[in-house]
Amino acid sequence: MDNINRRTLLKTAAATGVALAAPVFVRNAAARTTTITTASLLGDDKPESKIWVKIGELVEARLPGQFKFNVVKNGALGGEKEVAEGARLGSVQASLSTVSSLSGWVPELQVLDLPFLFRDAAHVRKTVEGNVGADLKQKLAAQNFVIGDFINYGARHLLTKEPVTRPEQLKGKKIRVIQSPLHTKLWSAFGTAPVGIPITETYNALATGVADAMDLTKSAYAGFKLYEVVPYMTETGHIWASGVIYYSASFWNQLNPEQKAVFQEASKEGAAYFNQLIVDDEAASVAVSLKNGGKLLKPEALEEWQKGAQGVWQDFAAIVGGIDRIKSIQSA
Repeated sequence: MDNINRRTLLKTAAATGVALAAPVFVRNAAARTTTITTASLLGDDKPESKIWVKIGELVEARLPGQFKFNVVKNGALGGEKEVAEGARLGSVQASLSTVSSLSGWVPELQVLDLPFLFRDAAHVRKTVEGNVGADLKQKLAAQNFVIGDFINYGARHLLTKEPVTRPEQLKGKKIRVIQSPLHTKLWSAFGTAPVGIPITETYNALATGVADAMDLTKSAYAGFKLYEVVPYMTETGHIWASGVIYYSASFWNQLNPEQKAVFQEASKEGAAYFNQLIVDDEAASVAVSLKNGGKLLKPEALEEWQKGAQGVWQDFAAIVGGIDRIKSIQSA
């Protein structure tokens, strides 16, 4: 009787072996899946969020089941500096950031923020793909930010409550600035009172009179609905807002060589995707802004704007690698 039962049991086990093994495989696969928490300042429809969907799809296609992207949107994890601190601590695994917000850790990044230095987006890209970009990546890695690639948010323009086309019209106004010495210096040169405010708090600051003006890209202008509180955009294009796709070192150091290569390639493809999305989104954002009461203005006396900004080059030359480096970038 015992032999019959044993044979029956073995036959049953053999017949159901695949089915019994499947849950074990699923459990093991689930155990190997790493969740990547990444932060986006904006919603589903903006490039800042779409890029992570794209990168997630690219990673999944090449490393199926190994990673899951948890994109926390609408600034729920804080502004860029708060998110960067989270990445350094390991609570956030990846994000985007303007170079301005990371310049507290790597002051040399401010070379990409110098006003009226870059001609266009192609000029910026040429710079970050060369020796300047490679040097900045190394310095960021030393501060626990592993760079997937550089991105371009577009040009920054002046946003005001009242029409401003000439620099002297800014005198005495309180202007919200990125929490960066360079941006503070730039707007101080025009007689304003700069106030460092995280982007997530900017709308309320403008609405309540804490600030009278700010500068921002066209895409983010509509994304944060700032046309409701600063309806005038003067197209100064004074700074090209460079940024980075970055990963926390604590996350990156746990990846094997194959995974690192996949993330690097996905980031490169994601950056190209993001940059094109920004171009498309700028046009759509301007249309939304104009529809909702925003107004576009052209700056007058552009040479006066440029003259006011030139002092920044001299003040930051020693920090960003010298005036020769700045002029080399300018002429590239």
